[in-house]
Amino acid sequence: MARHPVSDEVAATLGAFVTGGDGPRHSVLTRVFARTGYASAAPYNSQSAVQQMNKEDRVRSAISAAVREPARARDLIEGLLAEYRAFGFFRAEDDPSAEHARKLKVSPARTAFARIDWELAESGELRPAGVGAVVAVEGRPAIEDQLARLRRASEDPALMLGTAKEMLESTAKYVLEAFSVPYSAMDFDQLWFHTRDRLGLLPEDVDVAAPGGKQVREILQSSWSIARMSNVLRNDEGTGHGRTLPTGVSTEVAHLVVREACSVAQLVLATLDRYLGR
Repeated sequence: MARHPVSDEVAATLGAFVTGGDGPRHSVLTRVFARTGYASAAPYNSQSAVQQMNKEDRVRSAISAAVREPARARDLIEGLLAEYRAFGFFRAEDDPSAEHARKLKVSPARTAFARIDWELAESGELRPAGVGAVVAVEGRPAIEDQLARLRRASEDPALMLGTAKEMLESTAKYVLEAFSVPYSAMDFDQLWFHTRDRLGLLPEDVDVAAPGGKQVREILQSSWSIARMSNVLRNDEGTGHGRTLPTGVSTEVAHLVVREACSVAQLVLATLDRYLGR
């Protein structure tokens, strides 16, 4: 995953939103650029007699500067997207032709972010790839809160690891509560054994004689390994337990753990919904 949500393609697609002067005012763009430290890359003076950069060129120039100097790149993109949302670029249009034109702008931007492993939601919210995979989460506040923290923690490997583990623990507890299984005395491994057991997701539950059975068994075993290693990493390298040294896990590896942990959570929650007929 790209550490920062910027690329030449992102610059081009976000610039296309304001082609022809559409979108937020120049003064609004200037505030975003100034607040995030990229104003010098996209200047604008409405009082000058000299021809000024148009909105599209300003957006592209600011994001291109962020590609070269990415320290505040996410702040820049989040600021632009906030103004785009406020203007209505991510709000569905009633008129079919207007809606088609809107999607012609939104779709390429989503693709551009996806190429660098970031997700631009239909609503215009940006998040690290993988976190959005947990869609079966509505009405589960603890898990929703941890997912929100994961979306904000893209530059903090220790926080990502700690929150991923907490999300998995909350997910297991949610499942056991649905089956009225007491868990107060269980450790992480026990929580997940009983969760998988109730949902029929233990590897040994799979009939290896069935077509694809052997492969499914290995996949389920791998999913458990991911969950278990998330807990071990949290204890060793994540937040919590009084750890004070910087984490030895890179941002890229932490993002991998988060994506896989989210996949496991989605599998379990979706299986629970199917089991309960929801």
